[in-house]
Amino acid sequence: MSKSIYVGNLPWSATEEEVQNLFAEHGNVISVKLVSDRDTGRARGFGFVEMEDAEADSAIEALDNFSFGGRALRVNEAKPRAPRPSRY
Repeated sequence: MSKSIYVGNLPWSATEEEVQNLFAEHGNVISVKLVSDRDTGRARGFGFVEMEDAEADSAIEALDNFSFGGRALRVNEAKPRAPRPSRY
């Protein structure tokens, strides 16, 4: 099974490749998705990394509060997205 990891407080200059390389030190990275603002296209400073369960736990333990690009990362298991209320 794989696990989705929330990665917050990323520097806005971070690339998916840099984040993948950081997490790859702790195991096989299945995917990386950095979130960008839908209107401006600029990075929003967080993203998600998918890894195998045991490797994900190791990466979370090792990288939470890790200094990356001068910022202390927030790394934890991603929670399922809450349903958004209807706009109408």
